[in-house]
Amino acid sequence: MLKKILVATDASEYSRQALQRALELARKFHSEIVLLIVMDKPRGYAVNLLDEHVNWLEQIEQGGELAIQATLEGIDISDVPLIKKIVQGNPATMILQEIETENIDLVVMGSHGYGAITGALLGSVSQRVLHGAKCSVLIAK
Repeated sequence: MLKKILVATDASEYSRQALQRALELARKFHSEIVLLIVMDKPRGYAVNLLDEHVNWLEQIEQGGELAIQATLEGIDISDVPLIKKIVQGNPATMILQEIETENIDLVVMGSHGYGAITGALLGSVSQRVLHGAKCSVLIAK
């Protein structure tokens, strides 16, 4: 039974393909989709932690919203329950953590990620998730 499907996105075309596959499955099995974007804190900000003008948490949230919008653009999700989540951290680690905390039945992700918005690389992330997940993982091309 597929109650919850996690789609990890970086707004790349591969991620959009993953969402399309997940929607097909969700419609067939009456599943809920958790659309997850993991934003890694930009490395340059570590030096400027005391800089009041740099609010990296706000920038991560804004970047995550843009990535979700880009992923969903032109895709009909009206008949599928979809939860949007933006988290901060290492992409593979956070995806694996989300699998556990949300009791995910299936992860669907792109084979590669070149998201211009987030800069995440799902290629190496998908490898780590494949090996670390306790549920099934579908890699969409």
